[in-house]
Amino acid sequence: MPESAVDSPPETSPDASGHFGPYGGAYVPEILTPVLDELKAAYTTYKDDPDFQNELRTLLHEYAGRPTPLTYCNRLTEEIGGAHIYAKREDLCHTGAHKINNTLGQILLADRMGKERIIAETGAGQHGVATATVCAKFGIDCVVYMGAEDMERQRLNVERMELLGAEVRAATTGSQTLKEATNEAIRDWVSNPDDTFYIIGSVVGPHPYPMMVRNFHRIIGTETRSQLRDAVGRETPDAIAACVGGGSNAIGIFHPFLENHEVQLHGTEAAGGGLSGDHAATLAEGSPGVLHGAMSYLLQDDAGQVSLAHSLSAGLDYPGVGPEHAHLRDEGRVTYHPITDDEALEGVKLLSQTEGIIPALETAHAVALLPDLARSLAAEHGDDAVLVFNCSGRGDKDMETIAANL
Repeated sequence: MPESAVDSPPETSPDASGHFGPYGGAYVPEILTPVLDELKAAYTTYKDDPDFQNELRTLLHEYAGRPTPLTYCNRLTEEIGGAHIYAKREDLCHTGAHKINNTLGQILLADRMGKERIIAETGAGQHGVATATVCAKFGIDCVVYMGAEDMERQRLNVERMELLGAEVRAATTGSQTLKEATNEAIRDWVSNPDDTFYIIGSVVGPHPYPMMVRNFHRIIGTETRSQLRDAVGRETPDAIAACVGGGSNAIGIFHPFLENHEVQLHGTEAAGGGLSGDHAATLAEGSPGVLHGAMSYLLQDDAGQVSLAHSLSAGLDYPGVGPEHAHLRDEGRVTYHPITDDEALEGVKLLSQTEGIIPALETAHAVALLPDLARSLAAEHGDDAVLVFNCSGRGDKDMETIAANL
């Protein structure tokens, strides 16, 4: 049975106003201030409530399929050489990605708060599918906003959401991707603050969302610790790698290890066609600013206007990043690496052909880092070096894009 999925060590939580260092906070229209206050009060109450915890624990176990395996990748390890590589298999969660951890937590909050309608944004469609899934499970109306371009390249997930009973609304402005979908969801929320609950899909947005979403995903890292103890006799690997768009899967596996400074933490973000061209490498090339209700790093021009982002992966195609990641980047606790579209496609081939696991394009950005990282760890720590990567989602949804680009 999974351990608590919502608690977090107070020393690594944001301050009372939701800031991680200078990042975070709540920069929202005045009409949303009481809505966020209501959410903070509900979360504070229910995160320590035994009935809430027990219901969430049961759903994660019996419905979402937790705990997910920690799989030793023997052929990948042999192919690369260097550290022993383990995959945390979030791709085996119900709906095919880590997103269900968070949507189950938030739907329980919405249900207890008496909300009658759920809205969400989605890029690759995995969060949209996970939201539509829990809304079907709980019998609550669901509207998912998705960029028109993402709807074309993720048609399978659109059809899944609609089959689950959700209404999928296209965002047709700007780049027609995740940023615009989030814009539309926020407009809806402002117009319907009383009966609508916004299930944000990553560690972005105004406080308390970055903290709350992180805490619902900490179970990834918590399980990893105990599974490593059984697999290699110690709770800490030498390094962990995960992809970063908004950053939920990465912070979920990183967070329980933040105070173990001997563990290297590596995030990979989308460099698209390269940093000199179109990309979504926010932490490598961005600068501090406010987007979607929080201060963080974002891609912007000299006038402060948000720039268009690009990635072959719809889930990483976002010009911002979670504020906790921005803080961890500045503190030097996590090292962030830009990975190009071509490198990610090679990551798809590498994991597929050595382990029989077809990763999502998002996940493939983390896989692409493994060869260099595994060899450097072995040089530093010897033959017993251990490397864990978060296999955050499966590649079914991306097969058309993968086939067209390989």
